[in-house]
Amino acid sequence: MTDQEQEKPAAAPVLYPLKRHWTWWYLNDERAKSWEERLKKVYTFNTVPEFWALYDAIRPPSGLNAMCDYNVFRDGIQPMWEVPENSNGGRWLIVIDRTKTPEMVDAIWLEILMALVGEQFGKDMESICGLVCNVRAKGSKISVWTKDCNDDETNLRIGIVLKEKLMAASKDLPKPLFDVIRYEDHESCQKKTSSVVKAKLSLHSAETAENGM
Repeated sequence: MTDQEQEKPAAAPVLYPLKRHWTWWYLNDERAKSWEERLKKVYTFNTVPEFWALYDAIRPPSGLNAMCDYNVFRDGIQPMWEVPENSNGGRWLIVIDRTKTPEMVDAIWLEILMALVGEQFGKDMESICGLVCNVRAKGSKISVWTKDCNDDETNLRIGIVLKEKLMAASKDLPKPLFDVIRYEDHESCQKKTSSVVKAKLSLHSAETAENGM
């Protein structure tokens, strides 16, 4: 080993690394442009400090104009139905009525985002593609996208964790944060002829509703 090699400093360890890389995307509201032109990649992060620096530097969902989207997906997966990782998948959907406070949209978004980058879905993380927030004037939507819409067992486990996270969210927010979360397949969403898509799975905030009582 030469003197020059001995003096070379060791690479600094990565502080608080995440298990995987995530990419944050933004869809603007310039409706005159194509969907692809509106979609912009914001940043790819893989550490806890990077995540919080990015989160603190940009507006929360409540600060976006109507028709804008945030998407946070595993790096390498584009936030669109057509790509192979999403084409056979579906989503757990949370609809936030426009009568709810803007803070509620932000709280639900952050709660699920932390669960996602923190790997809180266990082995089922491999089936999760990403998280989407659609900001709309009539009521916003937040959804967790999964790879296989026919894997009911895995999707149900993901939904149960999702429900638990939302039920245990900040005590400062009016509860419940949701009435029902529904699992829909992407194909049905694309082909829908009305505003309602038949859910493959659903979970209610009230246990009585789940039991059909």
